[in-house]
Amino acid sequence: MSASLATAMPTPGASAIDALKAQANPSATGSTLRRHLTPDQVKAKAKAASEDFEAVFLNNMFQQMFTATDGEGPFGGTGATGVWRSFLTDQYARNFAKAGGIGIAGAVYNTLLAQQEIRS
Repeated sequence: MSASLATAMPTPGASAIDALKAQANPSATGSTLRRHLTPDQVKAKAKAASEDFEAVFLNNMFQQMFTATDGEGPFGGTGATGVWRSFLTDQYARNFAKAGGIGIAGAVYNTLLAQQEIRS
């Protein structure tokens, strides 16, 4: 296993916020992680992680919507269609999630904060 994969993988029993903190500061372990980030920084990271999670979910939904359409024009029916649509669905998903999405990010955010005993 490469060093980058080893640092990205959370330790058993660690919360999602601990995994984010470990990525930000790989030399920190255990309880010292809480001393490196303020509650506001933890909330900001939790918000970003929850929006990213919702964007991934929405991206998967949008990709499924376009599976049966080949399209016409310069991208129609070629390999470029898949590449172009993947970029398009990714941007749709990120914009939807940033604008409030469908409610997944809020639930994930509250759960991440509850795991860290930080109230919004």
